[in-house]
Amino acid sequence: MFKAPRFAWWLATGCGSGYLKPAPGTWGSLAGLSAWLLLLALLRQIRGGAFLWILLIAPLAMTLAAVWAADRVVRDTGVKDPSFVVADEWAGIWFALTPLLFTATVQPQPWLLWAARLVAPFMLFRLFDIWKPGVVDRAQRLPGGWGVVVDDVLAGLLAALLAWPLDRWLGAQSLLHPELWR
Repeated sequence: MFKAPRFAWWLATGCGSGYLKPAPGTWGSLAGLSAWLLLLALLRQIRGGAFLWILLIAPLAMTLAAVWAADRVVRDTGVKDPSFVVADEWAGIWFALTPLLFTATVQPQPWLLWAARLVAPFMLFRLFDIWKPGVVDRAQRLPGGWGVVVDDVLAGLLAALLAWPLDRWLGAQSLLHPELWR
């Protein structure tokens, strides 16, 4: 019998966040958001274009790692898409958050604005991940880890498409009406 390595289980469960109840997908998405913020904080020390390139490649790397880990856990359990596997949520939320990299401003921003900028892609991602419109739903039919992960990546990309203009609008509001964000 195939036995997945411990690292695959650790990664597939989003460092254990997939075991939280209720709604492990939401907990996994929150853990993925936290991991993205931690990665952002760690990479801020890097100067130049490498910072942005690493953050652009990170969702792709997370996707490949999630497919690998989910595939091993699916083989271990015999369950097509176990609810405790949330590495797919990590990959999806990282895609949903990517537009924030292009709309960030140099001026300091109030914490309320940053919270709004993070909540919008998070909520959009959760909406598309739960609703699974069209191609997002069909992606679940892919075999193994691909079927577990690709639907969340597509949900994250849909969320990013809507989050980008929304984030630009929030940024404009912060400049036009700074009193709203204090």
